[in-house]
Amino acid sequence: MELFQSVAKTGSFTATAVKFGLSPTSVSRALSDFEAQLNVELLRRSTRHVDLTEAGKDYARHLEGILASIQDAQNSITAISSAPQGMLRVHSRTMFAVSVLTPLIAEFTRTYPDILVELLLGEAKVDLRHEQVDIDFRIAPPDEASLKRRMLFRSERYLVASPGYLERRDAPKKPDQLADHDCLAYLLPGNNFVWRFKAGERMQEVQFSPRQITNSGLVLLELARLGEGIALLDDYTVANDIESGRLVRLMPEYSVTNTSFDEGIYATILDTPMVPAKIRVFIDFLADRVAGANRRFINFRNRQN
Repeated sequence: MELFQSVAKTGSFTATAVKFGLSPTSVSRALSDFEAQLNVELLRRSTRHVDLTEAGKDYARHLEGILASIQDAQNSITAISSAPQGMLRVHSRTMFAVSVLTPLIAEFTRTYPDILVELLLGEAKVDLRHEQVDIDFRIAPPDEASLKRRMLFRSERYLVASPGYLERRDAPKKPDQLADHDCLAYLLPGNNFVWRFKAGERMQEVQFSPRQITNSGLVLLELARLGEGIALLDDYTVANDIESGRLVRLMPEYSVTNTSFDEGIYATILDTPMVPAKIRVFIDFLADRVAGANRRFINFRNRQN
């Protein structure tokens, strides 16, 4: 079943053979025997391609759930019987990974040397089962029924600028004054650039024409540090810069966002009967250091010194 699933995904006996440490001939022979056992043709073979028959496509769809259930059962037994060990595949949004996860992973691997963390970065959420990811760190709770989440902390967004920029321009005191400033924008779908402000129950939207636009939070942070203008960034991204004086928070009496006011960092995992030990200890380790109202994500880098 696993050999067939691999060939169905890759369309290649050779790639499957490499994955399972077999020869392409052995893979082909095993699948021919499998088809004979089922008394149905699953694959169409040619000198260049391997394609699925209609029966093969239908069987491949059924196998996804079957093999996933087998893996869940094995993970459940491992979670009960073994010490934390093995490969832990973690996916995260880039800025959270750079600002918070990276220094904590360095500390974590010293505590749990038998766990190897593979950190993958990207702004879009991943399919944990299909992409074989153990934990996905998201800024919104998952809406998929097959997943469960643990909120590590609620996050805010801060308007920030460098001291050098504020030497040239008076710091804005109210949202309306941003029209007279250089604003740095994060690229979102659509052509409008809007920051939303909230003070008490009063909401206000401010449209602006950006001086610079980027789809990278790292670039946005560096532009703000260079004095190019005012940027909107997550609190955990700029916490150390604000503490060191490299950046200044503007209009702290306002809550501000370019999307939603209700966001945080959620550790998202598959909803299985038992959580593997390596996943459980990693999430507990992070929660112990970042959860709660004390903003303990500040100065992670200094802890390593």
